[in-house]
Amino acid sequence: MPPNERGVVLLEVIAAVAILATVGFAMLALVTAGLRAHAVAQARERELWDEERLLAAYTLLTRTELDQRLGSRDAGRYVVHVQRPEPALYRIAVSRTGASAVEDLVTVVYRAERR
Repeated sequence: MPPNERGVVLLEVIAAVAILATVGFAMLALVTAGLRAHAVAQARERELWDEERLLAAYTLLTRTELDQRLGSRDAGRYVVHVQRPEPALYRIAVSRTGASAVEDLVTVVYRAERR
């Protein structure tokens, strides 16, 4: 191999290593972002599970118990809003404490009036 070709081969090897390193870093960033997104999704799913259980517990309350809980109440990391838009309807909403303006789960339950 002539001496001037050795330099060209070395430059080609350096370019190939640089390309592989760039692709490797891009793949590492992609995998890291995917793992982070997965962890965030798992945490949010746990929160929604807790909120769903809390909402289910409130839907089982009687009319008298719902009347006692009208307004907003803290329930651990969550805030439960109970409203009565109509005499026999109760609107129950659950949101996170940090973002109480954004209601994650909402339902309306009917409780017949007592005579």
